[in-house]
Amino acid sequence: MRVSIIIPTLNEAGTIERTLRWVRQVGDCEIIVVDGGSEDGTAECVRPYVDRLVAAPRGRARQMNAGARAASGEALLFLHADTIPPEQFSELIADALADPEVVGGRFDVRVDAPGWPFRAIGTLMNIRSRLTGIATGDQGIFVRRAVFETIGGYPEWDIMEDLEFSRQLKRSGKIACLRARVKTSARRWQKHGVTKTILLMWGLRLCHFLGVSPAALKTFYADTR
Repeated sequence: MRVSIIIPTLNEAGTIERTLRWVRQVGDCEIIVVDGGSEDGTAECVRPYVDRLVAAPRGRARQMNAGARAASGEALLFLHADTIPPEQFSELIADALADPEVVGGRFDVRVDAPGWPFRAIGTLMNIRSRLTGIATGDQGIFVRRAVFETIGGYPEWDIMEDLEFSRQLKRSGKIACLRARVKTSARRWQKHGVTKTILLMWGLRLCHFLGVSPAALKTFYADTR
């Protein structure tokens, strides 16, 4: 099964080259980077590693949808620029999707900083996701291309698009919660503080659950892209 990996970027020149170098080393896949108008040389950094460099309007969901339209693989893996997939990730995805009832899934996650708070963040994310069947973009969401198209792709929101897509995916069939771990950057928690970031994210998810619009939620979360 051919896997297309889709990475949305915006001013990630200092981060994405490490991710792409690793992906090229360990995975057999098509690599598509979708740039949302970077001004730091991101596009120039990625050209040696990618199969396709796509320009799209700024916004993670819009960029991921544009990447999916450009992809040729039967399976799509959506990855953040600061997230490193596990070894043999393409084979792990193909094995998971060998079950015809599985429509997609995600990996466990490890935050790439030392200390118990960061270990706890990863552990709690994994437990929550396994219990609910809902994943966040940090975990490397993958999906059958045909299912992605049936769902209609990511809702083109500025925030919470990953949770909503994950909910739609869960309604479509069985979700594979793979125990192999992606390694994601701790920079968000380090920048704003662990406790503050956790409380903010819990609050945003609760408000989303209660029906607050993504446009309103965006005003409380400056890191949306």
